Amino acid sequence: MHRFHRLLGATVVATMSFAAPALAQEEEQHSSLTVGLGLAAIPSYEGSDDYRMLPLPQVRGKVKDHSFWTRGASVYVDAIADPEGEGWDFELGPMATVRFDRSSIKNIRDDAVRALGKRDVAVEVGGFVGIGKTGVITSPYDMLSARVAVAKDVAGAHDSYVVTPQIEYMTPLSRTAFVGMGLSAEYVGKKYGRTYFDISPEEAVASGLPAYDAAGRGSGFKRVSLSLAGGKSLSGDLRKGWALFAAGSYSRMLGDYADSPVVSIAGSKNQWVGAVGIGYTF
Repeated sequence: MHRFHRLLGATVVATMSFAAPALAQEEEQHSSLTVGLGLAAIPSYEGSDDYRMLPLPQVRGKVKDHSFWTRGASVYVDAIADPEGEGWDFELGPMATVRFDRSSIKNIRDDAVRALGKRDVAVEVGGFVGIGKTGVITSPYDMLSARVAVAKDVAGAHDSYVVTPQIEYMTPLSRTAFVGMGLSAEYVGKKYGRTYFDISPEEAVASGLPAYDAAGRGSGFKRVSLSLAGGKSLSGDLRKGWALFAAGSYSRMLGDYADSPVVSIAGSKNQWVGAVGIGYTF
């Protein structure tokens, strides 16, 4: 099955697309592995207008037609085997994310946000469901897919949930090159806003930022993102050997989360991510 797995940036709720496709083959591969390493420029925290460089290892593969892939600090495993040839692909399986946002003070450049203190590392565990179709627009090998992931923090960092709907499209330009794009959003629970976007009166005194209560407004959509990615084989065939990848994304913070002083005063509603990398397919 021809598949487009976006690998998103690791810390700030993964806004970056980092793709590795599997093109159609005369002989279908039932097992494969792609290992990649990228260098990404990402905001220093979610909502920041300062950026830092981050190494980004990624893995994608399948074992007996069961696909698995990483996406930044997330891992997905599809429990439904990929069908052979063109047609529909249904996805269902577990996923988990380790969220490092503001877990290290040294990575935060803004003095006011640094004064708010660090947050614990969140471990979000859940599942996803999706559907994809090959042979949609440009060729028998392009793919359009939609997926929704739902996860809840089990480490007690924000003790809330994150819902991530996403739509992706990938098309090969040849055996040596591909391009793709993705559109995604994040819907988060009330406690998520309290953890990352609220500012208590005590924190306001320490940081100089005004007090803010985003959590009092309930759950909601936190951001929407548009991602673009492309790749070029160095071995003459994207299905094996070395390949170069480049990706970028733009995210817009939304609603009460964008209005938080962490974003509106100390940071920016506009979030950018860029990355380049190299991968090897066995």
